[in-house]
Amino acid sequence: MRNQRDDMNIKGKKILLTGADGFIGSHLAEHLVAQGCDVRAFVYYNSFNSWGWLDQVSPDVKGALDVFAGDVRDPHGVRAAMRGCDVVLHLAALIAIPYSYHSPDTYVDTNVKGTLNVVQAARDLGVERVVHTSTSEVYGTARFVPITEGHPLQGQSPYSASKIGADQMALSYHASFETPVSVIRPFNTYGPRQSARAVIPTIITQIAAGATSIKLGAIHPTRDFNYVHDTVRGFVAVAECDAALGQVVNVASDYEISIGDTARLIAELMGREVEFVTDEQRMRPAGSEVERLWGSNARVTELTGWRPEFPGVEGLRRGLSQTIDWFSDPRNLARFKADVYNI
Repeated sequence: MRNQRDDMNIKGKKILLTGADGFIGSHLAEHLVAQGCDVRAFVYYNSFNSWGWLDQVSPDVKGALDVFAGDVRDPHGVRAAMRGCDVVLHLAALIAIPYSYHSPDTYVDTNVKGTLNVVQAARDLGVERVVHTSTSEVYGTARFVPITEGHPLQGQSPYSASKIGADQMALSYHASFETPVSVIRPFNTYGPRQSARAVIPTIITQIAAGATSIKLGAIHPTRDFNYVHDTVRGFVAVAECDAALGQVVNVASDYEISIGDTARLIAELMGREVEFVTDEQRMRPAGSEVERLWGSNARVTELTGWRPEFPGVEGLRRGLSQTIDWFSDPRNLARFKADVYNI
């Protein structure tokens, strides 16, 4: 592990957090405020004046945020939001894979052009650090495991293709202009507030709503699940690490489990007898399904000292238990349409 004494300390820094209204972004906003950061939360503009999941955080956190409503597709708004900021954590993206089959053009606009807007503004404004968010989906089905950052990139969905483009755009600014960019590549994050289109909330919400036949897509693929607490810690670790500049850094649990086994574990933890049935509309096209994901976290550990605090099957059980507790609260469950397939 390298000596990190001279690395950046984000405490007290002015941080622009795009996608702050989303699942991971809202957890990261809470963590940054707790760390003593000055957070400008970039949320997606809408006529309801909704701040997404930030509307549900504690009053202390909400009151500490400098909220900016805009759209990452607009370069002028991105530049205005970034003025006066030291660090940019760029999470804003369209992420639903089924919706990328439906409306792929919006993924190019939001993910690729939005990232271009972020790194161009960062270059012009001279920010100290940009952390761009990638995804394990860019690797496609594993050709070898555990997947290192040198694994080939495979765009098996319009979503993953757009993220490959976004990643390369971010890295190109480091190579071309020495813009201080790092790319964090989280594997499958789960936890409270996650959209019910994701597999773990899909299972939990159906069971919590009383269903005994749980509708799923393919259950044989494997995933490397990361509890959101670990992913958030990974963002801070990468942001503070000088050696991560110009690098892609996986944040992975280094543990593989099938979707079917995950579903059975959730049912066990919830104390329910259920059956799992295949719902054809939840199936990806055969060539688009990512059959296996299992990530190496060797680089992030070497560079930053980060290690998962929810590792292996026992860590997964703990993280799932906390996630189940949150979704099982009737006030939270009521926010989701458990009986409707959400693309």
